[in-house]
Amino acid sequence: MNKDLISSLEYIEKEKGIPKAILLDALRQALLSACRKTYPNQEEDFQVQIDPQTGAIQLVRQGQVIEDADFGRIAAQTAKQVIIQKIREAERETIFDEYHKRVGDIATGTVHRIERKALIVDFGKTEGILPAREQSPQDHYRQGDLIRAYVLEVKKTPRGPEIILSRAHSGLVKRLFEQEVPEIHDGIVRVQAAAREAGSRTKMAVSSTDTKIDCVGSCVGVRGQRVKNVVRELGGEKIDIIRYSEDTETYIKSAMAPAELAEIRLDSRNKAAEIIVEDDQLSLSIGKKGQNVRLASKLVGWKLDVRSRSQKIPLGSLDGVGAKTESLLKENGIQGVKDLLKANPEDLMKIQGIGQKTAEKIIAAAHRAILEKRP
Repeated sequence: MNKDLISSLEYIEKEKGIPKAILLDALRQALLSACRKTYPNQEEDFQVQIDPQTGAIQLVRQGQVIEDADFGRIAAQTAKQVIIQKIREAERETIFDEYHKRVGDIATGTVHRIERKALIVDFGKTEGILPAREQSPQDHYRQGDLIRAYVLEVKKTPRGPEIILSRAHSGLVKRLFEQEVPEIHDGIVRVQAAAREAGSRTKMAVSSTDTKIDCVGSCVGVRGQRVKNVVRELGGEKIDIIRYSEDTETYIKSAMAPAELAEIRLDSRNKAAEIIVEDDQLSLSIGKKGQNVRLASKLVGWKLDVRSRSQKIPLGSLDGVGAKTESLLKENGIQGVKDLLKANPEDLMKIQGIGQKTAEKIIAAAHRAILEKRP
């Protein structure tokens, strides 16, 4: 057993990367624990000595080597258990390290089984889980199907590493474009931001570090082939690729495409923008169920308020709002009638120069103006 033990430890050290010294120490501790259970009536402390060269194991008590057949059987059984346990721990640690480094990347596997709508994905050495909440409505996978998913998180659990996958994260779109577009992979074109509603639509902002390279054209590809490949992988999800700009107004205009904007008023302090569009552009600006403006807001990182010209009611047109009062309101973040509808007289009274009667008059005027605008 001694010769086989050393051979086994050296194999594990080479193949699994666990130092032999750590294995020997683990075996020594396990044997001591086993001895205390086997000899419960012995008050003396035992010592277990293992020769790292020959693998000889001895039980020592008060400086004397104990020759015990039971100890020989215990040693053989314990050594086997320790080796198996250490191999498992090493494999789990290796898998954890491998996939922890891949967080934010794409992993390819096979759908192994489906449990409560969650997909269990087989990666060969281990499995990952694609929860129902991280699936795209456009995905319809069956057992045995090949699947590519975004590695969202890797957790350590008593049963080993738990790899959480996603097909709904915006990072999946970024990585798919990185695989399709050499310019992104090489760092010439950069994905600055992406906003996504999985299965429906994604807006992605790109820029180029080389003025000779068209960042949008690179992502679209010849005859749209590159973006078509990504769309196909996402089950037909629409993808808007826009040009990133450091200028917020220009960036917002691009993000709101395909709608045309007539006017943009920026509130940099609150990262909010009031957008005015022609009446025929309102539905296009907002999008189906508000999706266009919602995605544009996520992409830019600003709160976007869209209204048509006919909906626009100047603050100065309200009863009780003169030039001075209008200036005070705007200085305190009230840019339009919509803001007044969210306020109450107490809110306005906090503004120096506006009393209770004036506050009540302004809010009443805002409500009247909205009612008069409604068809």
